[in-house]
Order: sequence, then C-alpha cells, then structure tokens
Amino acid sequence: MSYLLTVLLIGLLIFFHELGHLLGAKAVGIPIARFSLGFGPVVWSRRAGGVEYCLSLVPLGGYVMPKIQDEEQFFAIDVWRRIVFWLAGPAANFLLAGLLLVAAQTASGGSFADVLLRPWIDVASLTGALLAVVPMIFLHPDQLSGLVGIVAAGKTVMNDGAMATLRFAVLLNVNLAVFNLLPISPLDGGKIFCALLEKIHPRLARLQTGFAVVGLVALALLMVYTTVMDVVRQAA
Repeated sequence: MSYLLTVLLIGLLIFFHELGHLLGAKAVGIPIARFSLGFGPVVWSRRAGGVEYCLSLVPLGGYVMPKIQDEEQFFAIDVWRRIVFWLAGPAANFLLAGLLLVAAQTASGGSFADVLLRPWIDVASLTGALLAVVPMIFLHPDQLSGLVGIVAAGKTVMNDGAMATLRFAVLLNVNLAVFNLLPISPLDGGKIFCALLEKIHPRLARLQTGFAVVGLVALALLMVYTTVMDVVRQAA
C-alpha cells in the first residue's frame, strides 16, 4: 500500500508542476491546447475552457501543450512570456514545498515567525544544498536514485508517520523544481537557456532543436541507468 501511496504522491507533485505551467501560460496570455498527466496515448480526456485535460498511458511526467500551429509560431511569442511559462512549473513546486512546511510548523504549534518565515528559509536552504550536489549527476551517477529508488524510499518514510511523509513530499518537491531548472533541454531550465541565447541573437534559436534531441537522449540514458542501479540495490 505504501508503494501505491508513494506513486500517487509523485503524481500529485507532477500535477502541481504542470498546473503551474498552465497558470503561468494563462497569466501571460499563451493559449493552451492540452494539459496532460503522463505521456503517450491518451486514456482519458475531458475538454473545459478550451483546454483538453488528459490522463496518458505512461505515468512518467506530464506536459502542457500551447495552442500553436508550428514551432515558428511558438518562437513568435515574446521571450519573456515563454520564460514565465517555463518558470511557473518549478515555481509551483517551490511554493507547494513552502506551504507544506507551513502546515508542518502550524501542526507542531510553531511561533508566528516559525510559521511564516522558517518554511521559506528551509526551502531556500534545501535548494542551495541540492544545487551544491548537482555535479554528482555527472561525477558520480552511480549514487543517484531513479523512480524505483524513490518509491522504495517512500515506502520506508511512510511507515514513519505523517510528519515524515510530509517532509519527504517537501524534499521531492524541491528536487523536482531544481532538476527541471537544470540547463538541459527539454527540461524547463534548458528551454529558458535556449530562449536567453535567442535573445542574444535570433539565429541561435535554431540550436534549440539540436539541444533538445541531445538532452532528451542524455536524460533517457540517465533514467535507464538509475533504474537499473535501483533494481540492483533493491535486489542486493
């Protein structure tokens, strides 16, 4: 049961991430065609407010698809509006992490300062700590955990009670935000990086497709590697 709850928790955090993108797009006037949890074939959908809301077959993320005809039309959108759209997903995870810590401080009877200030200081500290270990992705990939390892860790944490589960959710939220801000396409940070290159010189926008292909292959290989390592660790 704990495994299922961990998977549902991860799905909820992804939902908030994609919801951030959706709200960010609406805030800057970027029309949206589809909001999907998961990738691949659509297994359920419903249309509301001009947006198709979907559950897709492969539950390994999600996406928000702008209502555009082609890539050129998307590049015609102001760079700052696209950056807001991409930043909104990680921002939603940072916000949710802070709100969860606010709830934890409130439940434990924290002072006014603890409830309103301490959570955001903790989120900033955790973000800094995670950024400090980013080089480990490239220097020590064998120490990384993938989805299998996260679910296994979640099972252990959930057995320790509600407060431990809440703090685990905070850690996952900040991890998701920081990971998505890495300057690797097709992550949000990679798209922002390419948009800034485009701002320097419009011709550099043509590099985005190449960056996205290389980044996608690298991320796929990393996912396969971490999954294999997780399985080996669980079997040991």
